[in-house]
Amino acid sequence: MKNFVVKTLANAGALGVAIWLLQDITLTGESTGKKALTLILVALVFGLVNVLVKPIVKLLTLPLFILTLGLITLVVNALMLLLTSWLAEQFDLSFHVEGFWTAVLGGLIISIVSWALNVVLPDGD
Repeated sequence: MKNFVVKTLANAGALGVAIWLLQDITLTGESTGKKALTLILVALVFGLVNVLVKPIVKLLTLPLFILTLGLITLVVNALMLLLTSWLAEQFDLSFHVEGFWTAVLGGLIISIVSWALNVVLPDGD
């Protein structure tokens, strides 16, 4: 359970950094508390997308992973971020990613920040 909370907080932090750095990734809300709650909920959706959908997509695109020496990971991460944006819209969360190339850059930022936060934060193991 502690590992789940740490990973969700790392995702929320990484999403927050991407929102802060890229103007085409937006999180709107009336107050700071509302924005923080929305960010946590979007981090949960993002975590579920990465746990449930990403392995299937990686398996189906395995030949492309081999052919591109792993660079297709940027595209897969961008697609997971776009899917998160779409799901957030369906759940009436005020999170939006505008465009594929923004999603590629956002996915790269989120991957780097999430990795760094997971190294620093305790994981409960």
